[in-house]
Amino acid sequence: MLLHSAVTDRGMWSPLLQGLAAGHRVIAPDLRGFGETPQPGETYADADDVVHLLDELGIERAAVVGASFGGRVALELATRHPDRVSSLVLLCPAYRGLEVTDPVVLAFGEREDELLEAGDVEGATALNVDLWAGPEASPQVRDDIARMQRRAFEVQLAADEQDPPPRAEHIEVDPRAVTAPTLVVAGAHDVAHHRDIATLLAREVPGAELVELAWAGHLPSLERPDETTALLLQHLDT
Repeated sequence: MLLHSAVTDRGMWSPLLQGLAAGHRVIAPDLRGFGETPQPGETYADADDVVHLLDELGIERAAVVGASFGGRVALELATRHPDRVSSLVLLCPAYRGLEVTDPVVLAFGEREDELLEAGDVEGATALNVDLWAGPEASPQVRDDIARMQRRAFEVQLAADEQDPPPRAEHIEVDPRAVTAPTLVVAGAHDVAHHRDIATLLAREVPGAELVELAWAGHLPSLERPDETTALLLQHLDT
């Protein structure tokens, strides 16, 4: 089960699918508000949505790979439905349990809010690409990220106009209670906040392994897909 970041959609996994599918059944959904999945005006939990999808597909347990926001959802899934998760890979994960003090991320959030409030979706899209596309991201990859981010903004901004708007349930995560074998991956060129999250989770999740990719920014699956595929297969086949 591949769970995408908040700056992309399931398309971020496209370069990995052939390599992973050679020996594994691969599911890569669009979470609510991304790609082709709408965001109805109701309360929901992404982790519960993933479980409902597993139920529909007749899958009892899955190895879960989450990137950034998808990593946060993966942790929520492992917390709320531990019996459904056989192993975890957290790629540059997000995590609510660490306060944001990184000035780069704080300035980014303020500027993104300003641009969206002004109706400048293109400006907000470019801002995201500039921050989250690492040095290994090709011009084509940057264009792909922009396309996916633009689509997410379109879906989510339209959803916010509903009455009531969608509301994601806050799921508390205690990393020390995670029981699934866990690999945490950090990018050396990622922002400090996400590198700190990776270090924290690797320390607190029992038995977790931390790998830092010297070449990676925030989205290694798009930056060097072959190397990311090999890393995932090594963990999945262990």
